[in-house]
Amino acid sequence: MPRFSEAKTAVALSGGIDSLVSAFLLKQQGADVVGLHFITGFETASGEAASGQNPAEGISGYLFRLTGIETRIIDIREEFQNRVVRYFIDAYQSGKTPNPCVVCNREIKFGLMLDHARALGANRIATGHYARIEKTSDGKPVLQKGADAAKDQSYFLAMLRPEQLEAACFMLGDKTKAEVRAIAAQNCLEPFYKKESQDICFIRNTACQDFLAARIEHPDGEGDIVDSAGNVIGRHRGLFRYTIGQRRGINCPAARPYYVLDIDTTQNRLVVGFEDELYQKRCYISGVNWIDGKPPGPVAVKTRIRYRHRAVKSALIPAGESTAIIEFLKPQAAVTPGQLAVCWQDDTIIAGGWIEKNPYGTLSQNHNARL
Repeated sequence: MPRFSEAKTAVALSGGIDSLVSAFLLKQQGADVVGLHFITGFETASGEAASGQNPAEGISGYLFRLTGIETRIIDIREEFQNRVVRYFIDAYQSGKTPNPCVVCNREIKFGLMLDHARALGANRIATGHYARIEKTSDGKPVLQKGADAAKDQSYFLAMLRPEQLEAACFMLGDKTKAEVRAIAAQNCLEPFYKKESQDICFIRNTACQDFLAARIEHPDGEGDIVDSAGNVIGRHRGLFRYTIGQRRGINCPAARPYYVLDIDTTQNRLVVGFEDELYQKRCYISGVNWIDGKPPGPVAVKTRIRYRHRAVKSALIPAGESTAIIEFLKPQAAVTPGQLAVCWQDDTIIAGGWIEKNPYGTLSQNHNARL
């Protein structure tokens, strides 16, 4: 476990069990700790308060009583709307499938909140993420998987810049969720909210499509559904309602089920095909975050193209300062523009980047990365 008693540490306290245990472990080390709790404007429907919690006390008083840590409440409603929610809506409008948790970690938790932490005299910020940070031989921070494979969250942190990793503290990286729950129970650390946080914290008690329909321009922008040969076979109810690999909701009868292959916003067309057409040998990524520097040539890695995707053997091929091609040993289904591709060597993240439509088309050359 990392030790951080030598300087003031801010801990992002959401009121959930993971951040509470992180704060407890820091205090147990003797660290000088200040708590930060940010208000996004989407808290009202985020779950019932814990039993015995006094609603009039508020989360700041509750966290102080529970942890002994003074917690500052930071109102970031405007920034959260502009940097996270707006990104989410714009991505769907452009035919992509976004990952707001990745953007929130980079822009909010280790961006805006880190700025607040430094203003309070803290030079690092702790969160309840299940991930680890190690140092290279020359002292650079690298991001590694958490010990609990079922809870590992390093994927969501892959776009953190080196200076953000330098300031990050992950107290739960070497623990399992069961161990965290046991620590909480043994020390009466009851979370402020009963429910665990969800992947998309700002969409509660409603479907994603309904959330988007209430916020995007022209939500009823119907258009053609075409097969991979360009034949019109139906009508869609708005491209934002679909994502690559989706099967339900296409409503075009056929001998075999159709899947979404492409979202063509230029012509307002939904392109569908059969399951075998979903598979691709490679993907193109942009905005690449080279955590320990860009490699000079192709490297053998394991890649996940979405959070629930099992990492697969691949070659990571740098194509520019912030672009790369990933070639899979075996073709992968539903390579989805807008999602994050993350590449590991062993437990260490090498790079993360946003999946784009491949601008190169079919590549014929062979790359000599040993898979």
